[in-house]
Amino acid sequence: MNSRIVPLILAVALFMENMDSTVIATSLAEIAKDIGTEPVALKLALTAYLVSLAIFIPISSWMADRFGARNVFRWAIVVFMVGSVCCAVSNSLLTFVGSRFLQGMGGAMMTPIARLVLVRATPRNQLVDAMAWLSIPGLVGPIVGPPIGGFITTYFSWHWIFLINVPIGIIGIALVNIFLPDWHRNATRRMDFLGFFLAGAAFAGWVFGISIVTLPALPFGFGIAALLGGTLSALAYLWHYRRTEYPLLDLRLFRLPLFRNTMVAGTFFRLGTGAMPFLFPLMLQLGFGLNAFQAGSVTFATAVGAFAAKFGAEKIIQKLGFRTTLILATFFTLVGVVGMGLYTPDTPMPLMLLFLVLTGFVQSTFWTATNAFTFADVDDKDAGQANVISQVGVQLSLAFGVALGGGVLELVRLSHGGEPLLADFHIAFYVIAAVGLVSTLVFARLPRHAGSNISGHGAGSAGGGGH
Repeated sequence: MNSRIVPLILAVALFMENMDSTVIATSLAEIAKDIGTEPVALKLALTAYLVSLAIFIPISSWMADRFGARNVFRWAIVVFMVGSVCCAVSNSLLTFVGSRFLQGMGGAMMTPIARLVLVRATPRNQLVDAMAWLSIPGLVGPIVGPPIGGFITTYFSWHWIFLINVPIGIIGIALVNIFLPDWHRNATRRMDFLGFFLAGAAFAGWVFGISIVTLPALPFGFGIAALLGGTLSALAYLWHYRRTEYPLLDLRLFRLPLFRNTMVAGTFFRLGTGAMPFLFPLMLQLGFGLNAFQAGSVTFATAVGAFAAKFGAEKIIQKLGFRTTLILATFFTLVGVVGMGLYTPDTPMPLMLLFLVLTGFVQSTFWTATNAFTFADVDDKDAGQANVISQVGVQLSLAFGVALGGGVLELVRLSHGGEPLLADFHIAFYVIAAVGLVSTLVFARLPRHAGSNISGHGAGSAGGGGH
């Protein structure tokens, strides 16, 4: 089969997920008004989706081995579609949060299996190109999502933004049935169900706990209890995984220096950028007075830059190497976050759009680089575990990023009462950018030619992290 067809078909999942996440970001104010809650409270819906991904991603590899990747991928799309319909008919914060969690269950099976198929089927020196092809259709979602979502929300109803996933999902299922081989990697190994329960309880407790603590609409004690329960579950998992032959998440991979540094730096980067899709459209609507369609027409500029980066990221990495690329990509993305804290209604729109395009470009370069660099010093036999752990880390840190940004905004708002002011959003952007800057400092400590076995930059030099 053509090596480009499989990633393009698998990217249907990325298209639905990216389309959905960017559509909802521009519609939060209208959704909150309709279901009788505050816009900031809807960060629970965003974190519910992310924590669902973190809980169920670890069993994706086992599911693929047990039931076949094609079957799991197909049913994951169905679950995502059902969750989308449930979002459309939700009439309260509780039902909306639950529906987003259901969507996350479907998303947790789609993207990791798509990545795992490519990682195992693609030679390492072609991995960056394959990942870029996987990402291209998924990036179309963020480009069309904000303006389409804003248009539908402004001129029709926000309910319809979730129903878009139904025809897309049906097309995806048809393409999977026709083109995707019934891929079985190897014999199913024993599933670590106790580890699944403990890790899931830890992730849910931490993310929901932090979200509740920074959201006064819910009792503060609930958040403390959730954080305590999550911490105890995490400690129990640390005790458990050392005594299990096939742990759900094999944390021994953190002994690999490049993998460990990528996870640590990536976590800080996502803490600094995870709230951007939540805060920026909200600022445009509450602080600038734009409607959902106008806000979506502005925010899509970052997706245009992200899309453009996919055609140049591989050459940039080959030319500069992973270390320099990651230093520059993280630093200038965070400069873009600071820029969001400087925008006012008087800022010339062309200037704002230019900086948003550039921010999207460097942020997308970071994602392309880390998608491949994660596996720089990981053996083929551990690729599945590295994929799962990295994806769990991505979703958890994005969820914490949303909670951090929303929490800072709420804390500043409480200092004066009333609706969030434009200055409140500015302060939130400054704080999260400062947290994200740690990622640049961590990447600066990498060996000069780290990951050269993948990038081809300075091949043969020390510190390449080969196998």
